[in-house]
Amino acid sequence: MANETPTFREGSLEAPTRHALDWKNPAFYDQDAIDNELHRVFDICHTCRRCVSLCQAFPTLFDLVDESSTMEVDGVATSDYAKVVEQCYLCDLCYQTKCPYVPPHPWNVDFPHLMLRAKAAANKRGETRLGSKILSDTTTVGAIATIPLVVNVVNATNRSKPARKILDRTLGVHPDARLPTFDSRTARRRLKHLDDGASNATPAGRTRGKVALFVTCYCNSSHPQSVEDLAAVFRHNGIAVKLIEREVCCGMPKFELGDLDSVAKYKETNIPVLAAAVRDGWDITAAIPSCVLMFRQELPLMFPDDDDVLLVRRSIFDPFEYLWQRHQAKLLKTQFMNALGKVAWHAPCHQRVQNIGPKTRDVLALVPGTEVTAIERCSGHDGTYGVKTATYAIARKIAKPVENRIQQAAPDHFASDCPMAASHLAHGMGDKYAAESPISLLRYAYGI
Repeated sequence: MANETPTFREGSLEAPTRHALDWKNPAFYDQDAIDNELHRVFDICHTCRRCVSLCQAFPTLFDLVDESSTMEVDGVATSDYAKVVEQCYLCDLCYQTKCPYVPPHPWNVDFPHLMLRAKAAANKRGETRLGSKILSDTTTVGAIATIPLVVNVVNATNRSKPARKILDRTLGVHPDARLPTFDSRTARRRLKHLDDGASNATPAGRTRGKVALFVTCYCNSSHPQSVEDLAAVFRHNGIAVKLIEREVCCGMPKFELGDLDSVAKYKETNIPVLAAAVRDGWDITAAIPSCVLMFRQELPLMFPDDDDVLLVRRSIFDPFEYLWQRHQAKLLKTQFMNALGKVAWHAPCHQRVQNIGPKTRDVLALVPGTEVTAIERCSGHDGTYGVKTATYAIARKIAKPVENRIQQAAPDHFASDCPMAASHLAHGMGDKYAAESPISLLRYAYGI
């Protein structure tokens, strides 16, 4: 029988798979190898172009190609590849929702992790800016900024036009970007006496009815009310709640810089504590989708042979994913005191790529007298991207279609599961609609 010629399909109907990150291998940081792979993948992207609307990385690439002498990737200077890399904030949407050439397709395109590899190599060479290092050190910044008395100085500085000009020159923070307001009454301080109530836990489906909260840096220091509301809603539904005994940053801000050594250090602090909680019978949740994604996807790809990392991956949930699991088992209370009216709900990228479906929408829609408009498009904030001088104008441009959708909905409430995205969007709309948390809306609906 004659050998059959292998055929290549245009795209794939199979579920995408992800290869582990070989970040401990010195070859991972070889710039010549990276440039060769960038050329290969950029050429595939150029001939496809279906991701052009996702972020600025793709328009940047296509403009470089179209303005080159050959109008092909071979006409783009290798030194310009970095212009594409710096526009990628690792939202993962191209991989999860658009690209038809991700593995198991033989072309094996993983655009986000190729951008990560290029960022990691640049970081290894010491090219990461000092301002980016400071802004991504969220644990330290939050700890200092929430010290009583210091917090007032920090918040006043962030509101001062002269001080913002200094931040622009020193840290590269755009003077018009909205910065978080810090709160000395952090989430961990507010909930330090939380009684877990574990003795009455009822398992259901994948959930065990006992949840340990990973508070997150941002929510702990700048959005503590959402953590309080999360604990109140879970306890109202008979779910035992406690705080993780100690935590540092999940690592996502450093991951987005390509600082994988710092990510590994954070992992060594967080994972043993989280894994111990899981072995004691607790599930894990976090109030920010990026943190859940870090433990659910990125750390397992960095440490695929670490049993504790894999244990945490199996046991961490998005808050509304957890509540929906309880609802399916008829354990979620559906006696609500207050209708929510029209809700414009923004689905953050790092929640969408977890492939859990729009569970926030589904849970909020259980409230009588509530109509939820789902907006599944990037907010443009994307960690520090939306506050940096170099990218703020682009972040505002990316946010505009979402802001238009919100205003067209004329909602009674506007909310996003990512508080940073919500704040960024509200700022762009001149605060016509206040940024709210979906879990806070649910607490209000319950009247608790």
